[in-house]
Amino acid sequence: MTNKGVATCLEGTRRFLVCAQVTSLADAKHWIGECPWKSLPGLVVMDIILGNENGLDFIPFLEGFCRENNLTKPAVLVCSMLEELFRIQCAINLGALGYVSKSDGEAELLAAIDAVLQGRVYLAGRHSDNVARNPGLFEKLSRRERRIFDLIQRNRTNQEIADELCLDIRTVQNHVSNIYFKTRTRNRQELMRL
Repeated sequence: MTNKGVATCLEGTRRFLVCAQVTSLADAKHWIGECPWKSLPGLVVMDIILGNENGLDFIPFLEGFCRENNLTKPAVLVCSMLEELFRIQCAINLGALGYVSKSDGEAELLAAIDAVLQGRVYLAGRHSDNVARNPGLFEKLSRRERRIFDLIQRNRTNQEIADELCLDIRTVQNHVSNIYFKTRTRNRQELMRL
């Protein structure tokens, strides 16, 4: 299901009004800041990938914006084609109430929406089992390690990571070693399975 497919699905139920669709983190922040209503929508359905940016960065922004403006934070549901355990735990730890895959279909999406709108955490069965088996993975990593882990999940080499983050290659190698130790993995293939 594409992002347009998600919007079409929601509108097709006649239960939801899609207020906005954005394709970048900057657009999402701008839309929230300029929201024409006195209060925000009750639900944000978001993808992890927003252009070249990590959509999960929107969740703490939204929480801070709501706190500063004394607004009720919308329920956040992540709907993404990415299904790695690390990303799911990141989303939940950052404040998302649910996580579904775009491959799950409309029924799963609507069940997830109903759950998060009631304030319940929703993970599809296979995701729930994975999170339960690997609790606290996200908290073990520093902010820099989380960023490097995310780039590893995108198949970036150590040199590409060093170039993107403006780091020395040895610094990246040290961070990767720390990630292996903290996640109890031995190589990139094992990391990619998390």
